[in-house]
Amino acid sequence: MDKPQIAVIGGTGLGDGFAARLADIEEVFPDTPFGKPSAPVQLGTFAGRRIAFLNRHGQGHCLNPSRIPYAANIFALKSLGVRTILASGAVGSLREEYAPKEVVLADQFIDKTFRRQSSFFDALGAVHVEFAQPCCARLRRQLLHVSRRLPFPVHPSGTYVCMEGPQFSTRAESQMHRQWGADLIGMTALPEAKLAREAQMCYALLALITDYDCWRPHDPNQSQQSLLQEIIGNLHTATDNAVRLLEELLAGGEPLADDRCPCRHALELAVWTRPEAQNADERRRLRPLWE
Repeated sequence: MDKPQIAVIGGTGLGDGFAARLADIEEVFPDTPFGKPSAPVQLGTFAGRRIAFLNRHGQGHCLNPSRIPYAANIFALKSLGVRTILASGAVGSLREEYAPKEVVLADQFIDKTFRRQSSFFDALGAVHVEFAQPCCARLRRQLLHVSRRLPFPVHPSGTYVCMEGPQFSTRAESQMHRQWGADLIGMTALPEAKLAREAQMCYALLALITDYDCWRPHDPNQSQQSLLQEIIGNLHTATDNAVRLLEELLAGGEPLADDRCPCRHALELAVWTRPEAQNADERRRLRPLWE
């Protein structure tokens, strides 16, 4: 089995349809120290490259954001040889200028989650990775460069509030998030990005805007069913745009996995627990994270 260095994680929108775009698919469902991933990992060819694809919400979209096994997902991809993750996720917009159907290359996060495992190292010791730039700057530059050749807008940055869910925000919360300076709101970017950094992987997020969050009143004459259909249509358009962006990036032939990237050395100064005080069995169990 060829080890793919690049993975695509599909969220709402990309998750249920992307696998059909792969050729020469081989499916694996690895065990990890953190259980099984959300779904079998599909190894296939897309835009001329061998990649791994993982449906974040599972087959049939059966896992809500709080129940996604983020640690198992990232560990499984790292164990399969992945070094670079291109993730997608549906979001609401907190800014007038970030319009539905558009794609945003998120560069900052605000973490409001509280029910999820956010570190691999709880049983090992004190491990503190740098996270000032939560998405790989090198990978975001590559995405932005190829986006300029496409006929739709791709926003170069955006601050993403990750809430626990699965319920959506109240209007008061939505207004508060805007006052915080956030641009987007979603439920799945964290702890995914944190775990990718702990696994010394490059990570970039394509945020797919489906609607304006509830800070912006809807047309009172529009029915709930009509509004839902509009949001689904926006998601389909944003998903198609994201696929075109990924195809442009992967077909370009530029190296997307670079061992010189700071993301690939995130653990070098992060482990504060002295070696003799670390649990040796736990370090062996987590060995793929150092490789």
